[in-house]
Formats: sequence, C-alpha cells, structure tokens
Amino acid sequence: MEKSDLLKNVGKRIQNLRLSKGLSQVDLVGKIEGNIDTTNISRIESGRTNPTIYTLYRISKALEISLEELLKTEEHDK
Repeated sequence: MEKSDLLKNVGKRIQNLRLSKGLSQVDLVGKIEGNIDTTNISRIESGRTNPTIYTLYRISKALEISLEELLKTEEHDK
C-alpha cells in the first residue's frame, strides 16, 4: 500500500468512526487530550497529513476505541 493510500484510509476510518458516534470535528477536538485544532483533524481525515502515533493514540482514546481498532484498514481485514 502506498503512503498516500494509507493516510487516506486511516483518515476515512477516523471520519467514519467519528460520524458513527455522532461527533463533529469540533466535538472530537474537545475530547482529545492535549492541544490539537479542528484544521488538523480535517487534514488527518482527508489524508493530507501524516499524524504521529501519539496523535493517533489520543484520537483513539477520544473515540473510546483501541489504537489497533483505529488503524484497521480493509487490507488489514483480508
């Protein structure tokens, strides 16, 4: 898998999980520990930035799922 495809897949997964929990990007930012802004979440969800593992960990905690669950991709499920 290419880097750009992986970033887009993880971003889409975050977006889908966020929406399934009825959260806006602003709501998600409010639940994330530490300093992160809505524009950064937008860039992550669209695959335009490469988040650190710590940022992904904080997002997973805000979504109340494991980091492993957050990083599942279709290719991973095959």
